Amino acid sequence: MIILFVKAVKEIQQYPKRNLLPKMMCVIIFFVDQNHKKKILSEILDIKKLENVNKPIQAANGLPNACYTSDEYLAYERDRVFFNKWTVVGVGSSIPNPGDAKPYNLLGIPLILIRGKDMQIRVFHNVCSHRGFKLLDKTCNLKNVIRCPYHSWSYDFEGNLVATPHIGGLNKHHSEKFDKNKSNLKEIKTKVWMDIIFININSNEIEFDEYIKPLEQRWSKFINKNDQELIVHSNDYGYFNLDVNCNWKFAIENYCESYHLPTIHPELNKVSNINDHYHIQGLPNRFAGQGSKKYEQPAKGNKKFNTFPDWEKNMLKNSEYIALFPNVMIGLHVDHFYVFWLEPLSISKTKEHMQMYYIGNNSANGDELKDLRKKNARFWKDVMTEDVDAIEGMQEGRNSPVYNGGNFSPVMDQPTHQFHKWVANSLI
Repeated sequence: MIILFVKAVKEIQQYPKRNLLPKMMCVIIFFVDQNHKKKILSEILDIKKLENVNKPIQAANGLPNACYTSDEYLAYERDRVFFNKWTVVGVGSSIPNPGDAKPYNLLGIPLILIRGKDMQIRVFHNVCSHRGFKLLDKTCNLKNVIRCPYHSWSYDFEGNLVATPHIGGLNKHHSEKFDKNKSNLKEIKTKVWMDIIFININSNEIEFDEYIKPLEQRWSKFINKNDQELIVHSNDYGYFNLDVNCNWKFAIENYCESYHLPTIHPELNKVSNINDHYHIQGLPNRFAGQGSKKYEQPAKGNKKFNTFPDWEKNMLKNSEYIALFPNVMIGLHVDHFYVFWLEPLSISKTKEHMQMYYIGNNSANGDELKDLRKKNARFWKDVMTEDVDAIEGMQEGRNSPVYNGGNFSPVMDQPTHQFHKWVANSLI
């Protein structure tokens, strides 16, 4: 920042007649603004500890304790991470029909997820433009409008204000002094990919197609755009959730590595141990995780799920488990796909949502494979439940004043270190 400041001063001295004041002001404002943000963060945690995260893995420590224990930090993280990035708030299959709507609270910010008559999913701030009343408080199917319970101002599914009862007095529903177009619902930038609903509240992240491109390129040997359209949500054994007493980041950190398999997942480790896994570190730094070379399709007799048609035949036993930052974990297999997304509730509480998908409706919902879906869902619920004690234990440990953020295994913790760096760089 200082270099930029000095450069601008030199330009003014060199060209005294040139109007460089606007440029100078921009530099000064940028300089002050950056310092202001850093000062605020420095009041919450030790900046040197945060910067230490970016060191090479053998010398780095993990994120400081405050990133997991401080309510003040969570408010900062909400604005810098969840508002600035593409954040997951649900799945499209939870609102399958026109008019289906559900409220969602993103760390205190009330939102509405709704499917329009055009089948498009949109996300709005859940607040009436009139007097700030919360519009929706439960999942429902709306017929034609989103109606405010306070004064009955009503909005269509595209967020347009369409009705203002008695705004000009009794039975006068219009007013020449009032422009409806200035009071539409505030829409949030939204994208649905593989049924996952992503939002970017501050609209300052890169376009979603660019954001997801590195992952799609990585997975091109498994699935393509057409294959993405084949996934179908399971209605009977397609969803479960877990309430965990820990910060949301612990779930991501745990998911990124296979180091814990022998101790936390002994049965899984028997069929796919840590030597059968490989690290995934997506560049640019948007995702990380692990893959396995020992996946075996679940079967009951000769019955199996349908498979992705374009999956490379020499990689049928490969499966990949990727954390797409900040808050969604994805499992890709030749015969099924799952979305494990996180709803942060507080600094130390998180709701985990698991959504199961298969290839084609027969595999997803057909009676013939119902028992197999039940078996597969139970397997994944058992695996995710086994992780709960681990991530809750880390939360408790973070209350120790002598813990320095932790050290990393240079061999086993590389994806987890990548996530820590992503968080740190998102904050600074």
